[in-house]
Amino acid sequence: VAAVVRVAGSLRSFLRAVVNRRQVNRLCHLSDHELADIDLTRTDLVVAMRGPIGIDPTVRLSQFAYERHSVSIEDAARQVG
Repeated sequence: VAAVVRVAGSLRSFLRAVVNRRQVNRLCHLSDHELADIDLTRTDLVVAMRGPIGIDPTVRLSQFAYERHSVSIEDAARQVG
């Protein structure tokens, strides 16, 4: 039973990664300005998509956006202080 649960979980993760990979492909159609609005660059998309097909690229994109957003908040705090 445990093995079946693990296999099902792995399959679900793989399918989620494939679906999210298709969504990231759609982001490629956004302009650079639109990508910047969500704290991403075209290079971020390319790097995230370089991973194996079973790896969810949205996890990496989230990391890029978070890091970029955190840096911009720190910069704003330095300008105020």
